[in-house]
Amino acid sequence: MKKEIKQQSILLFEEKGFSETSIQDIVETLGVTKGTFYYYFSSKEQLLMDIHLSYIDDLLEHQEKIQQTQHSNREKLIQLVALLITDIANHGPSGKVFFREMRHLCEENAVEVKRKREQFRKNLESILREGVAQHEFRQGIEPEIVAFAILGITNWSYQWFNPSGEISAEHLADIYSDLVLNGIA
Repeated sequence: MKKEIKQQSILLFEEKGFSETSIQDIVETLGVTKGTFYYYFSSKEQLLMDIHLSYIDDLLEHQEKIQQTQHSNREKLIQLVALLITDIANHGPSGKVFFREMRHLCEENAVEVKRKREQFRKNLESILREGVAQHEFRQGIEPEIVAFAILGITNWSYQWFNPSGEISAEHLADIYSDLVLNGIA
């Protein structure tokens, strides 16, 4: 039931927003009581925190698997871009809630989520730094700025990307990887 509460809440938060969704909305949609909700979550914010941690922990786990491969840094970067785009395709509502509703977490919870988001970015920077050191990427790039740029273009895609539309997640990931690696010169 905990999983069902989370899944339904994600859909409601995506549709109505966190503030506009009540616990009553969640339990009515599921046909359960508030007692059922409170059995699994002490508050709506705890539910939101659980959604956030599940989302970022899953991304970090997949990122770590990519980093541990023997692939070139260039290939790791391509795989990370693909991870971020396919994650939007596979978990779009969760991504929207993750990026849009973080402001509703209390400071203590927000700090934990921000720390994990920063870890993801620093791991990406590490791939870029190693790629520069191994002459896979152009000398003189600024890994921190490039990492922010990559995350900016990929993460913003949750706003407009339609996985059922004309462009597949794989094709969008290829476009972004080409853009990052080759520019538009």
